[in-house]
Amino acid sequence: MKTLALRRAPTMTPIHRMAAWCAGLPPAYAGSVLLLVCAALTRANLVSPMLLLLILRQAAPLGMVAIGQSLTMRCRSLDLSVGGVVPAVSYLLTSGVLSVPAPLALLLCLLLGAGVGALNGVLIVRIRASSVIVTLAVSMILSGVVIALSQFHAPGDAPVVLTGFGSARIGGVPLAPLVWLAVLVPIVLFLRLSAFGRLMDAIGANPRAAELSGLPHLRVLFIAHVVSGVMSACGAFLLLSFVGVGDVTLGEDLALNSLAAAVLGGVTFGSGRGGMAGPAVAAFMIVFLFNLLTSFGLGAAGHLMLQGAIVGAAALMYSLRHGAATRP
Repeated sequence: MKTLALRRAPTMTPIHRMAAWCAGLPPAYAGSVLLLVCAALTRANLVSPMLLLLILRQAAPLGMVAIGQSLTMRCRSLDLSVGGVVPAVSYLLTSGVLSVPAPLALLLCLLLGAGVGALNGVLIVRIRASSVIVTLAVSMILSGVVIALSQFHAPGDAPVVLTGFGSARIGGVPLAPLVWLAVLVPIVLFLRLSAFGRLMDAIGANPRAAELSGLPHLRVLFIAHVVSGVMSACGAFLLLSFVGVGDVTLGEDLALNSLAAAVLGGVTFGSGRGGMAGPAVAAFMIVFLFNLLTSFGLGAAGHLMLQGAIVGAAALMYSLRHGAATRP
């Protein structure tokens, strides 16, 4: 009887397995395909190789910031301080207040990002403060300092080393996406092959159980915030490289957009189902969506409303899927 039951059990065909695999992908993949098809039918110039490379260059700063955001979210935390780190880095590099060679100025900005991440990590880990409140407060303080200082030294042009980087190409491909890929791939491999990646998954899945098991959950959370601060500074470099001019509001939307990229890429609090590739695809999807909407004449207000609707729908879908998966 047992053998007969096994013979009657339905087996999945390769097509069914492929369909099940596609259904399990984060929303960013299907969304990107739909947007590309829509653009091909309505705005064919957007899917030309030249414009796709330019859109990839525009998506690189968001993709870099989304790396750090995804790491913190997998630890059941959040980093909104990017909205202050990017303007601060932009101001330091374009206002002339750092009278040092450009390479040293870039290094100091990286240290600033790491310092902000360390401050966030200490407040969240030691004081057990809310990550939303802490990182939002740090972002507001940094933005306020930049606005106050800009009254004495206004932002100016970006360093030549950054603008030259923004216009450089290798084999016709802009350098910014290549740098983004060069940072993303090692992080993906490190998380998959190292004990740190397994620790992050265990801590995100159940922080209380990780604490009782003696896992260094607070140290992992602290490191995630430090890396997120460094990624914010790197995102500011890439953004300045093709914008070319500093501004006190530069990159103020990266915090919300990086959160959207993480959610659409399959990263929820305590879960990294989409890995790091999902947020990268989502970063491209968001920037491509903005370009598509701009081609239709939709302004910034429409961008925000649609973006909020997409993030809310993605979060709801993942919530329903998670509830269905845990329901007996």
